[in-house]
Amino acid sequence: MSDMNQAVQDLGAEFWDWRVVAGYRSPDDVPRLELVPDWIPQFDEDAARHRLEKAADFRQRWEDLDVSGEPVPTQVDYRLIGSAISRVEWETSVLRSWERDAVMQVHQALGTYFDSLLCPPPFDRDRQDGIIHKLHMVGPQLEVALENLARAGTSALAGSAIRLLRAIDTALPKSIEELSGYFDASRRSSLAEAGAQATEHLVSFREWLREHQDGMVAPEPVGRDKFMWYLRNVALLPLQPEEMVLLAERELYYNYAWEEVERNRYGDTPVPDRFPTAEAQCEQQARDEQAVREFYENENLLTQPDSLRRYLTAPLPEYVQPLNWLGVANDLTSDQRLDEDAYTYVWDPNRPLSYFYEANARDPRLGIMHEGVHYKQLALSWANPNPLRRRYYDSLSNEGLAHYNEALMLQAGLFDDAPWSRLVTQNFKRLRSLRTVVDVSLATGAITLEEGMKMFEELIPVDPQTALEETSMYVSNPGLAMAYMVGKLEIIRLLGDAKKKLGAEFSLRWFHDHLWSNGNVPISLLRWEMLDDPSDIEAIDQAG
Repeated sequence: MSDMNQAVQDLGAEFWDWRVVAGYRSPDDVPRLELVPDWIPQFDEDAARHRLEKAADFRQRWEDLDVSGEPVPTQVDYRLIGSAISRVEWETSVLRSWERDAVMQVHQALGTYFDSLLCPPPFDRDRQDGIIHKLHMVGPQLEVALENLARAGTSALAGSAIRLLRAIDTALPKSIEELSGYFDASRRSSLAEAGAQATEHLVSFREWLREHQDGMVAPEPVGRDKFMWYLRNVALLPLQPEEMVLLAERELYYNYAWEEVERNRYGDTPVPDRFPTAEAQCEQQARDEQAVREFYENENLLTQPDSLRRYLTAPLPEYVQPLNWLGVANDLTSDQRLDEDAYTYVWDPNRPLSYFYEANARDPRLGIMHEGVHYKQLALSWANPNPLRRRYYDSLSNEGLAHYNEALMLQAGLFDDAPWSRLVTQNFKRLRSLRTVVDVSLATGAITLEEGMKMFEELIPVDPQTALEETSMYVSNPGLAMAYMVGKLEIIRLLGDAKKKLGAEFSLRWFHDHLWSNGNVPISLLRWEMLDDPSDIEAIDQAG
């Protein structure tokens, strides 16, 4: 390893050691960073200032490194650090969700409690103490939230937070009650006390929002110029916003057309019955997961190393159910737990289910080919020998890869025995396309939050709760939802160019193995590394 390569690795390691502790809690299911049991996110004004000062220091040290004469992999690693620094600046200085977004602040206050529940039992003493500590911190965290919102809160997201907290006075106590049986007897009273105090603070916060929502300002889009800065500096994407919307609208029409072709091919496709119990669904999912692994191997699509553990499901624990809206109920392990199986939790199939749970309750493979890909991509990239490739994350790569895999599995024949699942997969693709239209249009100010919700309810359709959750997330985190379709199309473009360049030497297994093991790396950087084609990066640099 050259001195410059070592300098890049050292700077990246120092940055990520800081970033893991100094980041915000996210409801996203992809960036799984192992945290100490009592970690609490800091989102007050002083913490934001210190975060920007530290990012500025990292940026200066990053700019002082001259990697222009280094091999391409070193230059790729260097760019990863720059992107990660830019993400800190984007979140803290541009989005400012830490002071504007009541939903985000609920996630900082209560989300760490939810995250502590997701790893399967047992709950050891450190985990129990960490949970109690996080409940005790709900009140102080909400005090910070009130100070932020009184200064800069936005009305639409305050309304979203009110809706999310509408039943918190019964939901959190129910979670605590169900969790109590897993705690040591000596800690149960402390758990109950901390839970009661947290509930009281959350109810008071909800009522404060109701009282003050009308006096808050309307949320403003980040605007085209700032969104372009995000595309160039964080996402490392050379496309224009208008290009992405146009691509998404065309994809939407393609998806409508191919869904009708599927429907015409199979006629009146019967909808499969739901499983009779969650346990029966989990048993079938385990069989399907093994079959999918064999499908990858038999079709020469993707290597399944013996070290890769299983992606399984389990019935949704009673202590998680009341707060399921705080995130995706799964445990995809971490870079410190590669020897453990990953789990996604499923609802009782006899109850009303939202969009994705409904599909998985009829064919578990529909979840395996997306959420299961997140696990594979994370586990394989966490095993990457390059530390910077393990810790960096990017939704354009993460979600783009999972969405690409949906199309791959459909085209490769995984669902040839399941006409209804083929139709649903086309509908998934329609949702991903619409996400891009709504996400980019909200970011540039072309549509409002309510217009975005209406588009989801009418064009997919999804239930109002899913529409609310989708669009609220886009307002507070522009650029995330576009990642599915844009990332997929960038992967397909990379695949096509790799085939053109390599000809008979190209193989899907080689392409996918590299893609999955570097699953966090932006596609523009993978293009440079895999094909010696820096054209996307040069276009980004030329755009400033």
